[in-house]
Amino acid sequence: MNIKKYLDSTCLKTAEQAGLDYDENLKLVKGFVQEAIDEHFKLIMIRPDMVAIARKMVVDAGSNLQIGTVIGFPGGNSTIADKLFEAEKAIQDGADDLDFVCNYEAFKNGDVDLVKGEVLKGTQLGIENNKVVKWIIEVAALNDMQIVQLTALIKNVVISNFKEDNFSFVFVKSSTGFYTTENNLPNGATIHAIKLMLENATPLSVKAAGGVRTYDEAVEMIKLGVKRIGTSGAKAIANAENTNNGY
Repeated sequence: MNIKKYLDSTCLKTAEQAGLDYDENLKLVKGFVQEAIDEHFKLIMIRPDMVAIARKMVVDAGSNLQIGTVIGFPGGNSTIADKLFEAEKAIQDGADDLDFVCNYEAFKNGDVDLVKGEVLKGTQLGIENNKVVKWIIEVAALNDMQIVQLTALIKNVVISNFKEDNFSFVFVKSSTGFYTTENNLPNGATIHAIKLMLENATPLSVKAAGGVRTYDEAVEMIKLGVKRIGTSGAKAIANAENTNNGY
């Protein structure tokens, strides 16, 4: 199995979160981008303010590495207008994938129309610009029924409003990797949550993100049916080593 084609190498901590100043964090991000180029990973996932820098590195290297970024990250509670503005800027800067954080708290509070609206508009923006769109549902913040319902909502919005040949460009994604849980519970992808997503996302694809830390765990996710895996330990996983990275 060529596991590298499934790996979205991820570097999403801000300088403050990483305990670094701007220049140190910039060096860290550039290191992740260069590693992803050298290792022939599928994609590098970075913050929006780093997309233009990464695009230049990829072009200069003549690489096929794709660039992804996060929108409305990590809480998902920014307005639809703000998310679209952020996504449009990322597209201009050279992003290939747009990973939107669903407003899962609005969904939990019963504001289903708001979530339908952002899924429709965000997906439309991505497809019109030939981008891959992923919708992060934050499984650790949801119970099983909510995972099923939110996954199905995203699927239904897409199949009701877009052509079948667009379906492969839309994913449901498990987690940001930044959600704070109580009692040390997993804050990212689990086998149980991924199975629920896979059962309810088809014909959309599923991305497992957060908590995949070993080669065996990654292979298990792929065998279940996920098409992408987001991890900040991509090189270690590709080399069948364990990683202690947090997301």
